[in-house]
Amino acid sequence: MVGKLLLRGMLAGLISGVLVFAFAHTFGEPLVDQAIAFEEAASQAAGEAAEPEIVSRATQAGIGLFTGVMAYSVAIGGLFALVFAFVQGRFSSLSARGTSAVIAAAAFVAVVLVPNIKYPANPPAVGNPDTIGVRTELFFLMIVVSTAALVAAFALARRLAPQFGAWNGAIVAGLAYVAFIGLVEYLLPPINEVPENYSALVLWHFRTTSIGMHVILWCALGLVFGAFAERKLESKAGLRTHAPAYR
Repeated sequence: MVGKLLLRGMLAGLISGVLVFAFAHTFGEPLVDQAIAFEEAASQAAGEAAEPEIVSRATQAGIGLFTGVMAYSVAIGGLFALVFAFVQGRFSSLSARGTSAVIAAAAFVAVVLVPNIKYPANPPAVGNPDTIGVRTELFFLMIVVSTAALVAAFALARRLAPQFGAWNGAIVAGLAYVAFIGLVEYLLPPINEVPENYSALVLWHFRTTSIGMHVILWCALGLVFGAFAERKLESKAGLRTHAPAYR
């Protein structure tokens, strides 16, 4: 059963990846080109030699982007299916579509929205190459903390539900999650390496486009996998109902 759900999760990731690639190629790559043009102009003004182009921009924006997006989306789809298989029937009484939608929304908040509030995505020419290791570590630390806090919030909501009701328990757990994340983001060091003369419009569009890619991924994944899982679970239930009884 888990293996069949895993296959459906990867297929849902494949479908989601096609949508993400179309969006990124249409709206994201022109912004990358503008960022690279700014970087090249800044290098020329500083008298620096142009760096050799190891991989052409056409390849990066085409097959390179497609390969990266598809590999990431399929992998996320497989992990999504495993989480669904663990949650459904144990911690969730919702339908397959409902559980899938909740997992997708929770994952988007924990993995994308919260980390990007503190450390948003940056286009080329933004960021000091010497600090890329620190910035990467802080970003992934924020993902881990946010995910762990969200799991703890769900556990707290379940624990409070018998005493205060499901709705009130969810509100208290949600407020606790927001307060904890706010404290963590306040304590973690800020990173602001945007050049003074960098286009604020390009930076804003790049960051919103980056978030938009993840919105498409998680929405499509939640909806498509939910439909796949519902059909699979309904067919399994039907087989059990119509199975002959042997005595």
